[in-house]
Amino acid sequence: MSRRTLVVAGYGPVGHRLVTELRTLDRTDGWRVVVLGEEPRGAYDRVALSSLVSGPTPADLALPAPDSLVDVRLSTTVTGIDREQRTVRCADGTRLGYDALVLATGSRPFVPPVPGHDLPHCFTYRTVEDIDAIRAAARAGRPGVVIGGGLLGLEAADALRHLGMRPHVVEAAPRLMPLQVDAGGGRLLAALVRDLGVEVHCGATTVSVEADRVRLADGTEIEAGLVVFSAGIRPRDELAAAAGLPTGERGGFLVDDRLRTADGRIWAVGECAAVEGRCHGLVAPGLRMAASVARQLLGLDHTPFTDTGTPTRLKLLGIGVSGFGDIHARTEGAMEFSEADGAGGRYRKLVLAPDGRTLLGRVEVGTARP
Repeated sequence: MSRRTLVVAGYGPVGHRLVTELRTLDRTDGWRVVVLGEEPRGAYDRVALSSLVSGPTPADLALPAPDSLVDVRLSTTVTGIDREQRTVRCADGTRLGYDALVLATGSRPFVPPVPGHDLPHCFTYRTVEDIDAIRAAARAGRPGVVIGGGLLGLEAADALRHLGMRPHVVEAAPRLMPLQVDAGGGRLLAALVRDLGVEVHCGATTVSVEADRVRLADGTEIEAGLVVFSAGIRPRDELAAAAGLPTGERGGFLVDDRLRTADGRIWAVGECAAVEGRCHGLVAPGLRMAASVARQLLGLDHTPFTDTGTPTRLKLLGIGVSGFGDIHARTEGAMEFSEADGAGGRYRKLVLAPDGRTLLGRVEVGTARP
């Protein structure tokens, strides 16, 4: 039997998991794999990116290299897909044929198009190179502003704190981590973050960035030696339009619960995949997608991808945060039970179904263990 060719566009943790699963399960070595990675280095643990400011090196984050049947090409960007000829085109002019194509292009940071967003002291928080640039620009004792108060925004603020800066976090929503915590949890989280020396500005919209400050819509001016944009992500789906592949309403390659695009030879996994219209921004769902596609490529039994509602468990700036399910009690007849201990730095909330027995959601702040 002739060996088939799989091309994987993207080499982050999700692309790496796909390749690892495929090679582990491919007992007959039926697939030759070509991985096209845009970054200048191999796959690494992006979740641990913030650790680079306090000792570990990029080599410490590197994921294991694949075997000889995997051809990894770094600093290689896919610029087009010819579905009829079953080829991909790269920025260097190379064309590669495929029997199957998996899009694992991930996401890009969203940078609000405010005046000054492209000044030299403005950075994003996504890659090893981003961290290197922030470390080079950081000056101990100077204020730094992080625009975005979600998971990555708080990680960026913690990184600035470790670099000796005085961080501010600007969040447009009325609370920090609005997707993971409710109003009560958000109040306590903001208080705990402030206690650690991070200024918090919620319900605040950035209107401009200048050479030495950030201006907010309410007239507030925050001195800033550097600015980090961490205001969310957008799926990398630039290849879709020219290739005639549908995208979700909010972007991402539109796929079904088997991660298949409209073309039966093309799959999408991770942050670039809009599974039945919805993108997933955490790594855990992406790893499950990768495992599912690997099994499909080998003709093995597989489980269709579903949103399992896996709890979000985070530890930021030494503060435990977890959220699960219907945290805002939007289910009709849902019952809420909350407990706040400001002095002890704890907040807990349960959301139960009308029967009083079925757990619909849970929020905890300050109680998660390391």
